[in-house]
Amino acid sequence: MMNFKAIIFDMDGVLFDTESFYYRRREVFLNDRGISIKHLPPSFFIGGNMKQVWQHILRDDYDKWDVDKLQKDYTAYKDKHPLPYPSLVFDDTVSVIEALDKKGIALGLASSSTKSDILKALDSMNIRSYFKVILSGEEFVESKPDPAIYEEAARQICCPKEDILVVEDSEKGIAAGVAAGLTTWAVKDTRFGMDQSQAAGFIHRLSDLLEKD
Repeated sequence: MMNFKAIIFDMDGVLFDTESFYYRRREVFLNDRGISIKHLPPSFFIGGNMKQVWQHILRDDYDKWDVDKLQKDYTAYKDKHPLPYPSLVFDDTVSVIEALDKKGIALGLASSSTKSDILKALDSMNIRSYFKVILSGEEFVESKPDPAIYEEAARQICCPKEDILVVEDSEKGIAAGVAAGLTTWAVKDTRFGMDQSQAAGFIHRLSDLLEKD
């Protein structure tokens, strides 16, 4: 895999095709409470988490809502409507992860999802053991685009930054990888209109990583 000795993956939109499911689940929860998100494009939510976006969702009505309760209710709603990870995994995710491991490349994961969701996703495909580092945005004060999660992943994976590749999809995630001083590639977006202009390179699917030797 070129000259990289380690790869740090984002999860949603990179290993699992979850973004449309997230958007629909979020939309139903909010619609039931009379809250619309039609003023925000799907790309706005990608790469972050709900704690970051309530002000943008509620706009002038922000002070009329108990946002802490909304967040707790949304967390409970998510628990009742979990993601069907095995049906959302990209078809080459497992084979690519296995192949990279066989090549001796250290693998990490840095996602804005909760740690419990990350582990559920990886365990659903029996790939958790391949990752040397697994970090969740909830472990940090600031989420992507803040670079903290990638800085910590790079520290834990114990490789010089020039030997590490980040694979992302979202504008926030790409910005975080770049700000951490890491080479950051994007899985090319053809559905959500995301700004991926900061990416240093592109792949169309994970298996492209195996062809870039």
